[in-house]
Amino acid sequence: MADDRSDKRGQLSLFAAARSPRRGRADPPPDVSPLKPTAVYDAYWRFAAERQEIFFARAEGRPAPWTEDEILAEYKFTNAYRASDRVSQYLIRNVIYRPDLPDTAEETFFRVLLFKLFNKIETWELLEREVGPLTWSAYDFKAYDGVLGKAMDRGEAIYSAAYIMPSVGSLGHARKHSNHLALVERMMRDGLPAKVAASASMQQAFELLLAYPSLGDFLAYQYVTDLNYSTLTNFSEAEFVVAGPGALDGIRKCFTDTAGLNAAEVISFMADRQEEEFRRLGLEFRSLWGRRLQLIDCQNLFCEVGKYARASHPEVKGVSDRTRIKQKFKPHGARIVYWYPPKWGINDRIAAGFPPGAATVEDG
Repeated sequence: MADDRSDKRGQLSLFAAARSPRRGRADPPPDVSPLKPTAVYDAYWRFAAERQEIFFARAEGRPAPWTEDEILAEYKFTNAYRASDRVSQYLIRNVIYRPDLPDTAEETFFRVLLFKLFNKIETWELLEREVGPLTWSAYDFKAYDGVLGKAMDRGEAIYSAAYIMPSVGSLGHARKHSNHLALVERMMRDGLPAKVAASASMQQAFELLLAYPSLGDFLAYQYVTDLNYSTLTNFSEAEFVVAGPGALDGIRKCFTDTAGLNAAEVISFMADRQEEEFRRLGLEFRSLWGRRLQLIDCQNLFCEVGKYARASHPEVKGVSDRTRIKQKFKPHGARIVYWYPPKWGINDRIAAGFPPGAATVEDG
């Protein structure tokens, strides 16, 4: 057995070297006319393949190191698939599909927005410990506000560092978290859960969220994606995308000229070409048990390769002037048992031993 493991690790090292986003950095960019790619364009696909290999290595319980790429080993990057990230996994399994919590449209919406406004597992668990099951039917502003206020007074961070949450000062409270609780209340009292559930498209649901104070394009798109993990809606992740600031930076680094395509069109271009580009580069991209990269994933990959290029291709400039990657990689102790929205059909494939990447299926 030891020899088998040694051979497998040796093969992994060879594959990792071939997939490394930095390998081939001097190769001429491919012809994707009328767009004009830079060297970071190929790094995008290599990054996606290698990050997905790291994901499977960790999911299968293999010991570190999971990559020979020094940048990926040292710094924190999200997964190739957004739904595989630790916070998304917690949201899906422990917030949305909790068998002990009500699954009505109203209650599901409430839980998702409450969780996502702070986007921090520890904040959700703190609230649940202090006030009991987190439901709209038993919601009490003073109780929630008190728990979060005391946590802040103790110096605890109640917001995730993943992205900056703007304050909602227009709702009249002195503290940021109080205004965010008031924002959830306003949405609930406006009947927003039913309106989102009745939306004919992801864009329509996005626009409903966008109408609320402090929710710009980026957050509204992230939230509609999170809501769509539930049974509240059933939009295709291939129908609509909004580029965040990080993705815009990555797009600028991947292309010197996008031939008049806007950011959403460039992301769609990448999603459409994924199989062709992996083949061209000789990459064995292992999909998410048959699920190809969706628009939200390609959007996130632009953001991540934009960060990656600060170290791998520092000569290529983006929208921002950032030159360093701030967050170092620190593995969490608990191993995640991956579980996805049941409507995707992935959980059945995992249970049946379906090999990842063996075939692709349409987004559901």
